[in-house]
Amino acid sequence: MTGRADGYTLDEIVSRLGGRLTGEGCTRVVRVATLEHAGPGEIAFLANPRYRRQLASSRAAAVVLSTDHATGCPLPCIVSDNPYAYYARVAQLLNPPPQTPAGIHPAAVSESQLDPSVSVAAGAIIGKDVSVGEHCVIGPACILGDGVRLGAHSRLYGNVTVYAGCAIGRRVIIHAGAVIGADGFGIARELDGSWTKIPQVGRVVIGDDVEIGANTTIDRGAIDDTVIEDGVKLDNQIQIGHNVRVGAHTAMAGCVGVAGSARIGRRCTVGGGAIILGHLSIADDVNISAATLVTKSIDKAGTYSGAMPFEPHRDWLRNAAHLRQLDAMAERIRAMESRIAQLEKKP
Repeated sequence: MTGRADGYTLDEIVSRLGGRLTGEGCTRVVRVATLEHAGPGEIAFLANPRYRRQLASSRAAAVVLSTDHATGCPLPCIVSDNPYAYYARVAQLLNPPPQTPAGIHPAAVSESQLDPSVSVAAGAIIGKDVSVGEHCVIGPACILGDGVRLGAHSRLYGNVTVYAGCAIGRRVIIHAGAVIGADGFGIARELDGSWTKIPQVGRVVIGDDVEIGANTTIDRGAIDDTVIEDGVKLDNQIQIGHNVRVGAHTAMAGCVGVAGSARIGRRCTVGGGAIILGHLSIADDVNISAATLVTKSIDKAGTYSGAMPFEPHRDWLRNAAHLRQLDAMAERIRAMESRIAQLEKKP
């Protein structure tokens, strides 16, 4: 879908979003597309130099690119210092969220008074003393427990569950199946080996402009709150344990697991499938590569990787066998070093 049936001219886009226009400002675009597959009425972007050669053959109506790539561009273009982010803003302009009629569906249940601008879909259940800000959208079969706070202009897609007492900021997007505020994994072992549950009495507190992917789970704190700061972006199927704190504008890819009481800094990125163990601290501006196992705190910004690249199975078996012999090899090396040192001492 598009924001307007006739799209926007490049002049209109630049007037809204900034950037420097080169070429015909009356060029009109209605959709976004890749540089390779774009056609008439579509705008593409160029951020990676490896795709520079595609400019010559592209059928796009216009392209967003950097100053370095603008020279000799055969298409009308918008020049930006950050073409990818600019392209994202253009995509938002052309693809606004779907409009949802205000009001409570007859098949929804609400025990709280809601602003008339709020939209509540069929099957949703809203508990007592729930505060929902203006123009929120609550999708089908969502559950908001007693005392939940949901900031203005937030959107919950279908089957989102927010447990009692949790607080969610403004302009938050939570995708289908996410669970906010379930109990953290708090159990104490008895002397006989059995387990006793520790009541989880904290909350989940989510800041403004956060997006949470489908089937992601964020556990409530055991005593203090689990906190997701402003601007955090979480992909699908992520697990955030109790009492974790995720710093502002951090982004995590799918299937990341963060164990309880970890502290993650601001503007970090965490690749898909990475694991961060509990009670660790991650500094600001840390980038953790996909499938990395983080077993100790990181106190300096930078990129950290810990995954072994894949290889043919036969080679992996051979290398795994070598790894199992490392202790014995280390002992032999130490023994050899000791003998060499003794020989060097002899006259």
